[in-house]
Amino acid sequence: MTLFYYKAVTAAGETLEGQFDLATRDEVIGKLQDAGNIPLDVREADSGDSGSLFGALFKRATLRDAQVVQFTQQLSTLLNAGQPLDRALQILLDLPETEKARHLLERVRDQVRGGTPLSDALEAEHGNFSRLYVNMVRAGEAGGSLGDTLARLGDYLERSRVLKGNVINALVYPAFLIGMVLISLFVLLVVVVPQFQVMFADMNVEMPLITRIVVGVGATLKSFWWLIIGLVVFLVSWFRKRMAEPVSRLKFDESFLRMKIVGDLIRKIETARLSRTLGTLLKNGVPLLSGLVVARNVMVNTALAQSVDAATDEVKSGGGLGHALAQSKRFPKLALQMISVGEESGELDSMLLKVADTFDIEVKNTLDRMLAALVPATTVLMTVVVAVIMMAIIMPILSLTGSIQ
Repeated sequence: MTLFYYKAVTAAGETLEGQFDLATRDEVIGKLQDAGNIPLDVREADSGDSGSLFGALFKRATLRDAQVVQFTQQLSTLLNAGQPLDRALQILLDLPETEKARHLLERVRDQVRGGTPLSDALEAEHGNFSRLYVNMVRAGEAGGSLGDTLARLGDYLERSRVLKGNVINALVYPAFLIGMVLISLFVLLVVVVPQFQVMFADMNVEMPLITRIVVGVGATLKSFWWLIIGLVVFLVSWFRKRMAEPVSRLKFDESFLRMKIVGDLIRKIETARLSRTLGTLLKNGVPLLSGLVVARNVMVNTALAQSVDAATDEVKSGGGLGHALAQSKRFPKLALQMISVGEESGELDSMLLKVADTFDIEVKNTLDRMLAALVPATTVLMTVVVAVIMMAIIMPILSLTGSIQ
Protein backbone atom coordinates (compact mmCIF):
# COMPACT_ATOMS: atom_id res chain seq x y z
CA MET A 1 0.00 0.00 0.00
CA THR A 2 1.14 3.56 -0.75
CA LEU A 3 0.16 6.83 0.87
CA PHE A 4 -1.27 9.26 -1.71
CA TYR A 5 -2.02 12.94 -1.29
CA TYR A 6 -5.11 14.18 -3.14
CA LYS A 7 -6.91 17.43 -3.90
CA ALA A 8 -10.39 17.35 -5.42
CA VAL A 9 -13.54 19.41 -5.98
CA THR A 10 -16.97 18.27 -4.84
CA ALA A 11 -20.16 18.73 -6.85
CA ALA A 12 -20.99 21.58 -4.44
CA GLY A 13 -17.78 23.36 -5.40
CA GLU A 14 -15.91 22.68 -2.18
CA THR A 15 -12.20 21.82 -2.27
CA LEU A 16 -11.16 18.61 -0.54
CA GLU A 17 -7.62 17.75 0.51
CA GLY A 18 -6.45 14.61 2.24
CA GLN A 19 -4.65 11.29 1.96
CA PHE A 20 -5.56 7.75 0.96
CA ASP A 21 -3.52 4.66 1.72
CA LEU A 22 -4.15 2.61 -1.43
CA ALA A 23 -2.16 0.54 -3.90
CA THR A 24 -2.23 2.78 -7.01
CA ARG A 25 -3.14 6.28 -8.18
CA ASP A 26 -5.96 4.79 -10.27
CA GLU A 27 -7.62 3.47 -7.12
CA VAL A 28 -7.42 6.90 -5.50
CA ILE A 29 -8.89 8.60 -8.57
CA GLY A 30 -11.61 5.95 -8.83
CA LYS A 31 -12.55 6.37 -5.19
CA LEU A 32 -12.80 10.13 -5.58
CA GLN A 33 -14.90 9.85 -8.76
CA ASP A 34 -17.19 7.25 -7.18
CA ALA A 35 -17.91 9.81 -4.47
CA GLY A 36 -18.91 12.37 -7.12
CA ASN A 37 -15.73 14.44 -6.86
CA ILE A 38 -13.41 15.80 -9.56
CA PRO A 39 -9.74 14.98 -8.82
CA LEU A 40 -7.42 17.96 -9.25
CA ASP A 41 -4.14 16.48 -8.02
CA VAL A 42 -3.14 12.97 -6.95
CA ARG A 43 0.44 12.10 -6.10
CA GLU A 44 2.45 10.02 -3.69
CA ALA A 45 2.74 11.78 -0.33
CA ASP A 46 6.53 11.49 -0.32
CA SER A 47 7.04 12.54 -3.94
CA GLY A 48 7.66 16.14 -3.01
CA ASP A 49 6.17 19.34 -4.34
CA SER A 50 6.07 19.38 -8.09
CA GLY A 51 6.30 23.14 -7.92
CA SER A 52 9.62 23.17 -6.09
CA LEU A 53 12.84 24.49 -7.58
CA PHE A 54 14.24 21.04 -8.39
CA GLY A 55 10.90 19.90 -9.73
CA ALA A 56 10.86 22.88 -12.07
CA LEU A 57 14.40 22.12 -13.23
CA PHE A 58 13.90 18.44 -13.93
CA LYS A 59 10.27 18.19 -15.04
CA ARG A 60 9.76 16.62 -18.45
CA ALA A 61 8.41 19.62 -20.33
CA THR A 62 8.94 18.65 -23.96
CA LEU A 63 5.87 19.95 -25.80
CA ARG A 64 5.55 23.55 -26.94
CA ASP A 65 2.19 25.32 -26.82
CA ALA A 66 1.73 24.90 -30.57
CA GLN A 67 2.44 21.15 -30.31
CA VAL A 68 -0.13 20.73 -27.52
CA VAL A 69 -2.73 22.52 -29.65
CA GLN A 70 -1.87 20.39 -32.69
CA PHE A 71 -2.01 17.18 -30.65
CA THR A 72 -5.40 18.13 -29.18
CA GLN A 73 -6.99 19.08 -32.50
CA GLN A 74 -5.68 16.05 -34.37
CA LEU A 75 -6.70 13.62 -31.63
CA SER A 76 -10.17 15.18 -31.60
CA THR A 77 -10.46 14.77 -35.37
CA LEU A 78 -9.44 11.10 -35.24
CA LEU A 79 -11.80 10.28 -32.36
CA ASN A 80 -14.76 12.03 -34.02
CA ALA A 81 -13.95 10.06 -37.19
CA GLY A 82 -14.55 6.84 -35.26
CA GLN A 83 -10.97 5.79 -34.52
CA PRO A 84 -10.36 4.00 -31.20
CA LEU A 85 -8.26 5.98 -28.73
CA ASP A 86 -5.19 3.73 -28.81
CA ARG A 87 -5.28 3.61 -32.63
CA ALA A 88 -5.59 7.42 -32.79
CA LEU A 89 -2.57 7.81 -30.51
CA GLN A 90 -0.61 5.37 -32.66
CA ILE A 91 -1.38 7.43 -35.78
CA LEU A 92 -0.23 10.62 -34.03
CA LEU A 93 3.16 9.07 -33.25
CA ASP A 94 4.31 9.84 -36.80
CA LEU A 95 3.64 13.57 -36.47
CA PRO A 96 5.92 14.99 -33.69
CA GLU A 97 8.93 16.94 -34.95
CA THR A 98 11.19 16.06 -32.00
CA GLU A 99 12.23 12.71 -30.58
CA LYS A 100 11.33 13.78 -27.04
CA ALA A 101 7.77 14.61 -28.09
CA ARG A 102 7.52 11.21 -29.79
CA HIS A 103 8.67 9.45 -26.63
CA LEU A 104 6.06 11.38 -24.63
CA LEU A 105 3.26 10.23 -26.95
CA GLU A 106 4.60 6.68 -26.79
CA ARG A 107 4.36 6.74 -23.00
CA VAL A 108 0.79 8.05 -23.19
CA ARG A 109 -0.17 5.41 -25.78
CA ASP A 110 1.38 2.57 -23.75
CA GLN A 111 -0.48 3.63 -20.61
CA VAL A 112 -3.78 3.86 -22.49
CA ARG A 113 -3.22 0.39 -24.00
CA GLY A 114 -2.58 -0.87 -20.48
CA GLY A 115 -6.01 0.29 -19.38
CA THR A 116 -5.12 3.69 -17.92
CA PRO A 117 -7.58 6.51 -18.71
CA LEU A 118 -6.20 9.17 -21.06
CA SER A 119 -6.56 11.86 -18.37
CA ASP A 120 -4.35 9.90 -15.96
CA ALA A 121 -1.77 9.23 -18.67
CA LEU A 122 -1.62 12.94 -19.50
CA GLU A 123 -1.43 13.90 -15.83
CA ALA A 124 1.61 11.67 -15.43
CA GLU A 125 3.48 13.82 -17.95
CA HIS A 126 4.19 16.63 -15.51
CA GLY A 127 4.78 20.04 -17.06
CA ASN A 128 3.21 19.28 -20.45
CA PHE A 129 -0.53 19.31 -19.79
CA SER A 130 -2.09 21.82 -17.40
CA ARG A 131 -4.49 20.97 -14.61
CA LEU A 132 -7.30 22.51 -16.65
CA TYR A 133 -6.39 20.32 -19.62
CA VAL A 134 -6.39 17.11 -17.56
CA ASN A 135 -9.65 17.96 -15.78
CA MET A 136 -11.45 18.72 -19.04
CA VAL A 137 -10.26 15.44 -20.56
CA ARG A 138 -11.42 13.66 -17.41
CA ALA A 139 -14.83 15.32 -17.67
CA GLY A 140 -15.06 14.30 -21.33
CA GLU A 141 -14.25 10.69 -20.42
CA ALA A 142 -16.89 10.67 -17.70
CA GLY A 143 -19.52 12.10 -20.07
CA GLY A 144 -18.61 9.84 -22.99
CA SER A 145 -17.84 12.78 -25.27
CA LEU A 146 -14.05 12.83 -25.35
CA GLY A 147 -13.87 13.82 -29.04
CA ASP A 148 -16.14 16.86 -28.63
CA THR A 149 -14.36 17.82 -25.43
CA LEU A 150 -10.99 17.76 -27.15
CA ALA A 151 -12.41 19.85 -30.01
CA ARG A 152 -13.53 22.56 -27.58
CA LEU A 153 -10.28 22.29 -25.69
CA GLY A 154 -8.27 22.65 -28.90
CA ASP A 155 -10.24 25.77 -29.83
CA TYR A 156 -9.65 27.21 -26.34
CA LEU A 157 -5.90 26.54 -26.48
CA GLU A 158 -5.59 27.90 -30.01
CA ARG A 159 -7.30 31.17 -29.08
CA SER A 160 -5.07 31.56 -26.02
CA ARG A 161 -1.96 30.81 -28.08
CA VAL A 162 -2.91 33.27 -30.83
CA LEU A 163 -3.55 36.06 -28.33
CA LYS A 164 -0.24 35.40 -26.61
CA GLY A 165 1.56 35.27 -29.96
CA ASN A 166 0.02 38.56 -31.10
CA VAL A 167 1.23 40.31 -27.95
CA ILE A 168 4.75 38.90 -28.28
CA ASN A 169 4.99 39.78 -31.98
CA ALA A 170 3.79 43.30 -31.32
CA LEU A 171 6.41 43.75 -28.59
CA VAL A 172 9.37 42.57 -30.67
CA TYR A 173 10.03 45.87 -32.46
CA PRO A 174 9.58 48.15 -29.39
CA ALA A 175 11.82 45.84 -27.36
CA PHE A 176 14.48 45.86 -30.09
CA LEU A 177 14.24 49.64 -30.35
CA ILE A 178 14.57 50.17 -26.61
CA GLY A 179 17.46 47.71 -26.41
CA MET A 180 19.43 49.41 -29.17
CA VAL A 181 18.82 52.86 -27.68
CA LEU A 182 19.94 51.73 -24.23
CA ILE A 183 23.12 50.26 -25.69
CA SER A 184 23.76 53.51 -27.56
CA LEU A 185 23.23 55.55 -24.39
CA PHE A 186 25.59 53.29 -22.46
CA VAL A 187 28.32 53.74 -25.10
CA LEU A 188 27.80 57.52 -25.10
CA LEU A 189 27.98 57.82 -21.33
CA VAL A 190 30.81 55.36 -20.71
CA VAL A 191 33.04 55.86 -23.77
CA VAL A 192 32.30 59.22 -25.46
CA VAL A 193 31.48 61.56 -22.56
CA PRO A 194 34.62 60.74 -20.47
CA GLN A 195 36.83 61.74 -23.44
CA PHE A 196 35.22 65.18 -23.56
CA GLN A 197 35.60 65.45 -19.78
CA VAL A 198 39.39 65.01 -20.12
CA MET A 199 39.50 67.59 -22.92
CA PHE A 200 37.51 70.12 -20.88
CA ALA A 201 39.77 69.57 -17.87
CA ASP A 202 42.93 70.11 -19.93
CA MET A 203 41.54 73.36 -21.34
CA ASN A 204 40.25 74.56 -17.93
CA VAL A 205 36.71 74.91 -19.26
CA GLU A 206 34.06 75.38 -16.58
CA MET A 207 31.37 72.75 -17.11
CA PRO A 208 27.68 73.70 -16.72
CA LEU A 209 25.48 71.82 -14.25
CA ILE A 210 23.91 69.63 -16.93
CA THR A 211 27.38 68.59 -18.14
CA ARG A 212 28.52 67.73 -14.61
CA ILE A 213 25.39 65.60 -14.12
CA VAL A 214 25.91 63.69 -17.37
CA VAL A 215 29.62 63.21 -16.62
CA GLY A 216 28.74 61.95 -13.14
CA VAL A 217 26.26 59.43 -14.54
CA GLY A 218 28.85 58.20 -17.03
CA ALA A 219 31.54 57.86 -14.35
CA THR A 220 29.15 55.94 -12.12
CA LEU A 221 28.24 53.52 -14.90
CA LYS A 222 31.90 53.02 -15.81
CA SER A 223 33.16 52.44 -12.24
CA PHE A 224 30.20 50.71 -10.61
CA TRP A 225 28.48 48.81 -13.44
CA TRP A 226 28.94 45.55 -11.49
CA LEU A 227 27.23 47.08 -8.46
CA ILE A 228 24.31 48.28 -10.59
CA ILE A 229 23.86 44.79 -12.09
CA GLY A 230 24.02 43.26 -8.61
CA LEU A 231 21.45 45.76 -7.35
CA VAL A 232 19.10 44.94 -10.23
CA VAL A 233 19.45 41.19 -9.54
CA PHE A 234 18.80 41.79 -5.84
CA LEU A 235 15.70 43.89 -6.53
CA VAL A 236 14.32 41.29 -8.95
CA SER A 237 14.91 38.50 -6.39
CA TRP A 238 13.34 40.60 -3.62
CA PHE A 239 10.34 41.38 -5.79
CA ARG A 240 9.81 37.72 -6.70
CA LYS A 241 10.04 36.75 -3.04
CA ARG A 242 7.47 39.35 -2.10
CA MET A 243 5.17 38.19 -4.89
CA ALA A 244 5.35 34.67 -3.45
CA GLU A 245 3.72 36.01 -0.26
CA PRO A 246 -0.10 35.90 -0.66
CA VAL A 247 -0.72 39.18 1.18
CA SER A 248 1.89 41.12 -0.80
CA ARG A 249 0.74 39.59 -4.09
CA LEU A 250 -2.87 40.54 -3.33
CA LYS A 251 -1.95 44.17 -2.58
CA PHE A 252 0.14 44.34 -5.74
CA ASP A 253 -2.65 42.92 -7.92
CA GLU A 254 -5.21 45.27 -6.35
CA SER A 255 -2.99 48.27 -7.10
CA PHE A 256 -2.76 47.17 -10.75
CA LEU A 257 -6.55 46.99 -10.99
CA ARG A 258 -6.82 50.60 -9.74
CA MET A 259 -4.73 51.85 -12.70
CA LYS A 260 -6.88 53.47 -15.36
CA ILE A 261 -5.64 51.83 -18.58
CA VAL A 262 -3.68 48.84 -17.28
CA GLY A 263 -6.40 47.91 -14.80
CA ASP A 264 -9.11 47.88 -17.48
CA LEU A 265 -6.91 45.73 -19.71
CA ILE A 266 -6.25 43.22 -16.91
CA ARG A 267 -10.00 43.00 -16.16
CA LYS A 268 -10.76 42.25 -19.80
CA ILE A 269 -8.01 39.62 -20.10
CA GLU A 270 -9.02 37.84 -16.89
CA THR A 271 -12.73 38.05 -17.72
CA ALA A 272 -12.11 36.45 -21.11
CA ARG A 273 -9.96 33.73 -19.53
CA LEU A 274 -12.50 32.98 -16.78
CA SER A 275 -15.47 32.99 -19.17
CA ARG A 276 -13.88 30.74 -21.79
CA THR A 277 -12.65 28.26 -19.20
CA LEU A 278 -15.94 28.11 -17.30
CA GLY A 279 -18.02 28.02 -20.47
CA THR A 280 -15.96 25.15 -21.87
CA LEU A 281 -16.27 23.22 -18.62
CA LEU A 282 -20.04 23.71 -18.49
CA LYS A 283 -20.32 22.55 -22.13
CA ASN A 284 -18.62 19.34 -21.05
CA GLY A 285 -21.13 18.71 -18.28
CA VAL A 286 -19.08 19.91 -15.31
CA PRO A 287 -21.36 21.38 -12.57
CA LEU A 288 -21.23 25.15 -12.15
CA LEU A 289 -19.71 25.13 -8.66
CA SER A 290 -17.03 22.61 -9.62
CA GLY A 291 -16.35 24.58 -12.80
CA LEU A 292 -15.90 27.80 -10.83
CA VAL A 293 -13.29 26.18 -8.60
CA VAL A 294 -11.34 24.84 -11.59
CA ALA A 295 -11.70 28.05 -13.65
CA ARG A 296 -10.55 30.15 -10.71
CA ASN A 297 -7.18 28.39 -10.86
CA VAL A 298 -6.45 29.70 -14.38
CA MET A 299 -6.66 33.35 -13.26
CA VAL A 300 -3.40 35.22 -12.75
CA ASN A 301 -4.65 38.27 -10.84
CA THR A 302 -5.21 37.15 -7.24
CA ALA A 303 -7.59 40.03 -6.47
CA LEU A 304 -9.98 38.90 -9.22
CA ALA A 305 -9.48 35.27 -8.20
CA GLN A 306 -10.50 36.27 -4.66
CA SER A 307 -13.66 37.83 -6.11
CA VAL A 308 -14.44 34.55 -7.88
CA ASP A 309 -14.03 32.71 -4.55
CA ALA A 310 -16.54 35.08 -2.93
CA ALA A 311 -18.91 34.63 -5.89
CA THR A 312 -18.63 30.84 -5.56
CA ASP A 313 -19.73 31.06 -1.94
CA GLU A 314 -22.76 33.15 -2.93
CA VAL A 315 -23.68 30.75 -5.75
CA LYS A 316 -23.60 27.92 -3.18
CA SER A 317 -26.24 29.87 -1.24
CA GLY A 318 -28.49 29.99 -4.30
CA GLY A 319 -27.47 33.30 -5.85
CA GLY A 320 -26.99 33.88 -9.55
CA LEU A 321 -23.50 33.95 -11.01
CA GLY A 322 -23.87 37.37 -12.63
CA HIS A 323 -25.15 38.95 -9.41
CA ALA A 324 -22.47 37.19 -7.35
CA LEU A 325 -19.62 38.43 -9.56
CA ALA A 326 -21.08 41.95 -9.53
CA GLN A 327 -20.67 42.24 -5.75
CA SER A 328 -16.91 42.79 -6.00
CA LYS A 329 -17.34 45.61 -8.57
CA ARG A 330 -14.18 44.37 -10.27
CA PHE A 331 -15.57 42.76 -13.42
CA PRO A 332 -16.75 44.65 -16.56
CA LYS A 333 -20.45 45.53 -16.50
CA LEU A 334 -21.00 44.21 -20.03
CA ALA A 335 -19.73 40.77 -19.02
CA LEU A 336 -21.99 40.70 -15.95
CA GLN A 337 -25.04 41.68 -18.00
CA MET A 338 -24.33 39.01 -20.61
CA ILE A 339 -23.85 36.36 -17.90
CA SER A 340 -27.16 37.34 -16.28
CA VAL A 341 -28.92 37.05 -19.64
CA GLY A 342 -27.37 33.61 -20.14
CA GLU A 343 -28.64 32.47 -16.75
CA GLU A 344 -32.16 33.74 -17.46
CA SER A 345 -32.27 32.02 -20.85
CA GLY A 346 -30.78 28.76 -19.56
CA GLU A 347 -27.79 29.03 -21.92
CA LEU A 348 -25.07 30.10 -19.52
CA ASP A 349 -22.39 27.97 -21.15
CA SER A 350 -22.94 29.45 -24.63
CA MET A 351 -23.20 32.98 -23.25
CA LEU A 352 -19.93 32.60 -21.34
CA LEU A 353 -18.19 31.63 -24.57
CA LYS A 354 -19.70 34.71 -26.25
CA VAL A 355 -18.40 36.84 -23.37
CA ALA A 356 -14.95 35.36 -23.95
CA ASP A 357 -15.12 36.11 -27.70
CA THR A 358 -16.28 39.67 -27.04
CA PHE A 359 -13.52 40.47 -24.59
CA ASP A 360 -10.85 38.71 -26.64
CA ILE A 361 -11.63 41.19 -29.42
CA GLU A 362 -11.59 44.12 -26.97
CA VAL A 363 -8.25 42.97 -25.54
CA LYS A 364 -6.76 42.71 -29.04
CA ASN A 365 -8.00 46.19 -30.00
CA THR A 366 -6.73 47.71 -26.74
CA LEU A 367 -3.33 46.06 -27.12
CA ASP A 368 -3.07 47.22 -30.74
CA ARG A 369 -3.74 50.82 -29.67
CA MET A 370 -1.28 50.65 -26.77
CA LEU A 371 1.47 49.08 -28.82
CA ALA A 372 0.89 51.51 -31.69
CA ALA A 373 1.46 54.39 -29.26
CA LEU A 374 4.44 52.70 -27.59
CA VAL A 375 6.86 53.04 -30.53
CA PRO A 376 6.49 56.81 -31.09
CA ALA A 377 6.42 57.45 -27.33
CA THR A 378 9.62 55.46 -26.87
CA THR A 379 11.24 57.23 -29.81
CA VAL A 380 10.38 60.68 -28.43
CA LEU A 381 11.62 59.78 -24.94
CA MET A 382 14.91 58.38 -26.14
CA THR A 383 15.39 61.34 -28.50
CA VAL A 384 15.01 63.71 -25.55
CA VAL A 385 17.57 61.74 -23.52
CA VAL A 386 20.09 61.72 -26.38
CA ALA A 387 19.47 65.45 -26.93
CA VAL A 388 20.23 66.16 -23.26
CA ILE A 389 23.53 64.25 -23.51
CA MET A 390 24.51 66.05 -26.70
CA MET A 391 23.60 69.39 -25.15
CA ALA A 392 25.80 68.56 -22.15
CA ILE A 393 28.72 68.04 -24.55
CA ILE A 394 28.04 71.01 -26.84
CA MET A 395 27.45 73.69 -24.18
CA PRO A 396 31.06 73.71 -22.84
CA ILE A 397 32.35 73.73 -26.43
CA LEU A 398 30.19 76.76 -27.27
CA SER A 399 31.38 78.44 -24.06
CA LEU A 400 34.99 77.79 -25.03
CA THR A 401 34.40 79.13 -28.55
CA GLY A 402 32.83 82.30 -27.18
CA SER A 403 35.74 82.98 -24.83
CA ILE A 404 38.25 82.58 -27.67
CA GLN A 405 36.42 85.11 -29.81
